[in-house]
Amino acid sequence: MHHRIFFALIASWLLLLSGVQTSGPLQASAAGTTPTQTSQATSPVSSTGGSNSKQTAQGKLDLKLPLEAKSVRFAVIGDSGTGNNEQYEVARQMEAYRERVGFDFVIMLGDNIYGGDRPKDFARKFELPYKPLLDAGVKFYASLGNHDNPNQRLYSPFNMGGKRYYSFKKGNVTFFVLDSTYMNSEQLSWLEKELQTSNSVWKICYFHHPLYSDGKFHGPDLDLRKLLTPLFEKYGVNVVFNGHEHVYERIKPENGIYYFVLGNSGELRSHNLRRSQQMQAGFDSDRDFMLVEITGDKLYFQTISRTGQTIDSDVLQRQAKTVNAGKIRDEFSKDITAEEHLILWPAEAMP
Repeated sequence: MHHRIFFALIASWLLLLSGVQTSGPLQASAAGTTPTQTSQATSPVSSTGGSNSKQTAQGKLDLKLPLEAKSVRFAVIGDSGTGNNEQYEVARQMEAYRERVGFDFVIMLGDNIYGGDRPKDFARKFELPYKPLLDAGVKFYASLGNHDNPNQRLYSPFNMGGKRYYSFKKGNVTFFVLDSTYMNSEQLSWLEKELQTSNSVWKICYFHHPLYSDGKFHGPDLDLRKLLTPLFEKYGVNVVFNGHEHVYERIKPENGIYYFVLGNSGELRSHNLRRSQQMQAGFDSDRDFMLVEITGDKLYFQTISRTGQTIDSDVLQRQAKTVNAGKIRDEFSKDITAEEHLILWPAEAMP
């Protein structure tokens, strides 16, 4: 017998004796690869937050939402478009929860398609991982990140209507979607007008760069904060979602506004958080997504890792706000440009 065949048979025999799995649930592999069958995935424990986490087992979902009649339910993903195995795992968790929760749309916080954006890239990094959701009629509403080609606004499954910034309404909630990479006076004027004329009970704004963050790599965008927070506070924005930092963060309310950072639905920067007084919860050891349900004056949310752990959940109470008349003076004499955000599109390599 050839010695290579002999050693292969011996190796197979030892595997059988040791009880090692040769197939099982899909597990993480190198970035950019497609899902493969490997050994049993383990449940990560966050270095910041997640103390009340519970692993999903035997198909039983750890659901924290009330599922009230006529509520608005949606999912949140950020920095998702890698095409790697972890993105597919998050997508499978999303579909499992959709079957129970019944959310019908997803908001995307930017960096939707990393690297190339040819048709095969859109297929591998969006259409294939989220195919069960798309087939179920779930709509995706994208915002643009610094790694995104601005022409993504023309991609119909992103539902941007050909615009870099736009708004849409679901029930008693209006969503204001911004392009934070190319912020200018025209976009700010549009936002102020939209906020001023909106009569929605809930106003939610989302865009890529975070105004508040304890991430070590990027941190908060202070220029954007100076431009946007006066508008948010004046016109009664309730919640802001951002990506860019490849972690999850829940920030303590700032002047009545709840801020979230979720930039790890595909990418991850492990152990990138430094805990501060402004952070209420954080997670930087795995990928995740959020579920949100809004009913009346309450917003329920649940953040779930790719392995099914609930890493954060709570209920937020909407704070009634009085909108003041008048215009907010622009604090800068020049626009924020892509260069000031260190735009990396087209991306040769992801940071």
